[in-house]
Amino acid sequence: MDNLQTLIGKPYPLGATVGPDGVNFAVFSRNGTKVILDLFRDQNDMEPYAVIELDEKKNRTGDIWHVFVPGLKAGALYIYQVDGPFEPSEGHRFNVKQYLFDPCADAITNTSVFHNIPPTYRAVLDKTDLELCESKKDFPFPKCVVIDHSNFDWEGDRPLNLPMSRCIIYEVHTKGFTAGKESCVANPGTYDGFIQKIPYLKDLGITSVELLPIHEFDEYENTNENPRTGERMKNYWGYSTISFYAPKASYAADRSPGGCVNEFKRLVKEMHRAGLEVILDVVFNHTAEGNEHGVTLNFRGFDNSIYYDLVYNHKEYYMNFSGCGNTVNTNHPVVLNYIINCLRHWVLDYHIDGFRFDLASILNRREDGTVMKVSPLVEAITDDPILHKTKMIAEPWDAGGSYQLGEFPGTRWGEWNDRFRDDIRKFWRGDEHVSTGAATRFAGSSDLFGFRKPWVGINYVTCHDGFTMNDLVSYNGKHNEENGEDNRDGTDSNWSYNHGYEGPTLNPHIEKMRNKQVRNYILTLMISQGTPMMLGGDEFRRGQQGNNNAYCQDNDISWFDWGILKINRRILTFTKRAIEMRKKHSVFRRENFFRGSRDGVMDIQWYDTDGSNPDWNKLSRFLAFTLSGRDCLNDDGKPDNDFYIAANSDRADVMVTLPTILDESKKWYRVADTSIEDDDAIVPEGKPEQLPSQNHYVIPANSLIMLMAK
Repeated sequence: MDNLQTLIGKPYPLGATVGPDGVNFAVFSRNGTKVILDLFRDQNDMEPYAVIELDEKKNRTGDIWHVFVPGLKAGALYIYQVDGPFEPSEGHRFNVKQYLFDPCADAITNTSVFHNIPPTYRAVLDKTDLELCESKKDFPFPKCVVIDHSNFDWEGDRPLNLPMSRCIIYEVHTKGFTAGKESCVANPGTYDGFIQKIPYLKDLGITSVELLPIHEFDEYENTNENPRTGERMKNYWGYSTISFYAPKASYAADRSPGGCVNEFKRLVKEMHRAGLEVILDVVFNHTAEGNEHGVTLNFRGFDNSIYYDLVYNHKEYYMNFSGCGNTVNTNHPVVLNYIINCLRHWVLDYHIDGFRFDLASILNRREDGTVMKVSPLVEAITDDPILHKTKMIAEPWDAGGSYQLGEFPGTRWGEWNDRFRDDIRKFWRGDEHVSTGAATRFAGSSDLFGFRKPWVGINYVTCHDGFTMNDLVSYNGKHNEENGEDNRDGTDSNWSYNHGYEGPTLNPHIEKMRNKQVRNYILTLMISQGTPMMLGGDEFRRGQQGNNNAYCQDNDISWFDWGILKINRRILTFTKRAIEMRKKHSVFRRENFFRGSRDGVMDIQWYDTDGSNPDWNKLSRFLAFTLSGRDCLNDDGKPDNDFYIAANSDRADVMVTLPTILDESKKWYRVADTSIEDDDAIVPEGKPEQLPSQNHYVIPANSLIMLMAK
């Protein structure tokens, strides 16, 4: 081994920092008694070429261990080992035999972790079994990569910071977007492949792309088998983070150590060049280390009692509000600072525009598990001076029973609105007496967000977790048999309808009904107050064979089949026009909630089929309302048009009496009718069709119409 010269180094910043003369390493461990830094020449090396044992008296400041290695450069490979007490009952699980990732590592080499870990390397409960732990030399453990972020040319790029009220979010899996059939890109399933599809996203019209987790995780942690093929299932979605600072190496076409960093930066830069934001799905609620039977990878080995919520008086066990084995101790000052610095890292070093926080209610839990109305972490994120213009979106619940929809702290946070999903699904399925709930969702969910702004609600009909829109109209129940859990996983509350046949069919009548229902969902999403989020692929009916929990399907079930786009071109055209209409007309993206009458003009007015005020106690399967554009200025500075919108979710056609337009110089023009099968289900922008009758309109069964006063 090389005998390297080292200097004391500095305790800040944490991680590996490249300087002009070498690299500074700094890592936190309060209860550790010895920290060892191992350096490697190659990612497949079994043994380090240098082992640097940090001196507790010289290389420790407070709880930070640090050392400077002169002459070391970007691209260097390293791992830590930490010694200390192995006392699970006290929350300590130190084991100097185990290799540990730097919690602040900027990249990890492209080598599977779980696929190679022997069973005896996993964490154990008593000291006798600990002695059976395999040597660190028994498999090629992945390495941390030293990265110099100053060597990337951003060409003046900065985060876009689009107003949330103008955003249309597109949720998509980075790999699955281009890994499937007929993607027609070089390097499918990679950041580079994604870059080649940016023109498609630009043409679609969305403004912001929300990527499922791209923080380093290990797809081989799932040990289930597909009962049909016998193949081992994967962790496809990635909600099991190993390293929060590092982009996933296997998503890069460049598989060299650290190659993922610049490739992902190029993706962000090219997205911004096209005017598209990048939002990251982040999973700070738990980690890949699991519970007391899990694996030690980084946090557990550096200071288990600090990083995790442990059961009081039984600290060998983990609180599990995530449903994934452990819960991060997010409001401990050390962990809070770690999360804040991590978010800053993605904004400063990667120009990320926003974050969606998985199971965000955990961010509001104390160490004892109780839920706070206002937590130090959420307050810190909300008011951080570097993050203050960065979008923050909460999934406002967790797996431990906390449900904070409409009550998530932090006034500038958006919230995933699952009430919109459920109420709109029930209405369009034709359930009885759900019109009131659907009306509230059309109007922006003021019952939930009334003390804030309409854009706070992130409206969605489908997302990664559940049915795709195609499957929502094609299946009555979930079909998760190939997940290897006997179809027990995934929700049974889907509010779906197959329209007469379970799954794919060539029956033209059923397909006609399904296409119309997809149009209903898409148009409802785009004209409702709030921030719309669509699931990637819904714009051309991408399906998952009825699987509503495809977290483990890293295959054609989850990947985009771009050949379907050719079959469902009209759905794509419809989606584009619906998006264009929302962007053109500010009346659908109000900055404030409806207030009622001003100078005798209602900003929103509700109607029954005969044009009278509806009896909400009796109204069923029908909604109609007008929107006044008088107080909504479009981009040209002029007031928007007035609109009449009517939705008939019944099985029979209905004739409606149209409201009288106060301005006699204007007429009603058709903008959209989802019962129409050709491209003119939504007419092209600027080409509305004047109605031959200004008094009545027949709305076919299961259809949505939009009329414009012009």
